[in-house]
Amino acid sequence: IPQFEDVKFEAASLLSELYCQENSVDTAKPLLRKAIQISQQTPYWHCRLLFQLAQLHTLEKDLVSACDLLGVGAEYARVVGSEYTRLLLLMERKLQEVHPLLTLCGQIVENWQGNPIQKESLRVFFLVLQVTHYLDAGQVKSVKPCLKQLQQCIQTISTLHDDEILPSNPADLFHWLPKEHMCVLVYLVTVMHSMQAGYLEKAQKYTDKALMQLEKLKMLDCSPILSSFQVILLEHIIMCRLVTGHKATALQEISQVCQLCQQSPRLFSNHAAQLHTLLGLYCISVNCMDNAEAQFTTALRLTTHQELWAFIVTNLASVYIREGNRHQELYSLLERINPDHNFPVSSHCLRAAAFYIRGLFSFFQGRYNEAKRFLRETLKMSNAEDLNRLTACSLVLLGHIFYVLGNHRESNNMVVPAMQLASKIPDMSVQLWSSALLR
Repeated sequence: IPQFEDVKFEAASLLSELYCQENSVDTAKPLLRKAIQISQQTPYWHCRLLFQLAQLHTLEKDLVSACDLLGVGAEYARVVGSEYTRLLLLMERKLQEVHPLLTLCGQIVENWQGNPIQKESLRVFFLVLQVTHYLDAGQVKSVKPCLKQLQQCIQTISTLHDDEILPSNPADLFHWLPKEHMCVLVYLVTVMHSMQAGYLEKAQKYTDKALMQLEKLKMLDCSPILSSFQVILLEHIIMCRLVTGHKATALQEISQVCQLCQQSPRLFSNHAAQLHTLLGLYCISVNCMDNAEAQFTTALRLTTHQELWAFIVTNLASVYIREGNRHQELYSLLERINPDHNFPVSSHCLRAAAFYIRGLFSFFQGRYNEAKRFLRETLKMSNAEDLNRLTACSLVLLGHIFYVLGNHRESNNMVVPAMQLASKIPDMSVQLWSSALLR
């Protein structure tokens, strides 16, 4: 039935989404290819389906195929005169190829003169990618101007009405994300930033706002991305709870993440390693080191993500240090996260944490000068990017070293600012450690 083209392509799009939720990506791909092949006379659906297939290839880390599809989509959008969609596909393609092309994408967005809603939508897309790029790199201070722009941009979009200016080109009806979802996403990246920077009360405030909005959206919309947002928000707030000493609440929220993941095989496979990592962090907080080791070891088996791998290894090293009798395993781990050379990830934050772990190990072995060298490196890196928790931990450990060496004045000079910073975060374990040293 010719006039039912939209129904046919929407059915193909939804069916492929369902296959993906069931972890049947190989079934979804040929369905999308067939739909793409027969949708060339329907610009909106042709572009949308190309983007959907490119996303599947990205999930499978097949970036070459994803880039090829995005390139085809951008050329098609140019032919049918859809400049907005062409720019969206082109930006995504550039970012799939090499992340540092963000500057070029920023210029593409700013130079385009078109529908104001679509322009702001492109700007949000660009700024979200820029913010997450900095957060992945552990550069909490550097990200602040971009995050501020993003927050202002989402406020602007909230005041614009979708029906103010209807696009003349059917392909321009394509949106990378609905406006309501964008709002939740901006809350989410704000939470990620607050967590890394050690502004835990701010992280709590924005998590509450985001979860409230998510609950409203989920009553009307069963989009899988909303569950992904919810899981990532909970993962961050669980870490906040553990730092602030609310362990029982953290355990309840870990259970909530498990329930959400059980509803979707894809969500579970994407977050299984994070779940075990969170359980490992909980075990450390209640001093169950054997259980923590078991959780971290399982998480390492389940992840191929380099930053998460480095985070888990750093925490596992702290478990071995506390156990005190695992020198062989510890040396093996420390060799794999050596911040002085060949550190496996580019994250500034994780590299600073690796220096801290080395300082902690040297302290436990009584090599105090070596410990001070590592901790001063951590302080230099954490101060450069406002990594407040690492700063507090490094100051209190340096204070402990000076205390052991009998230099009480220097110890006091380290412990007092550590206590003040820990109270501001608030970090319960560093507060307890600082107050014990001061007493």
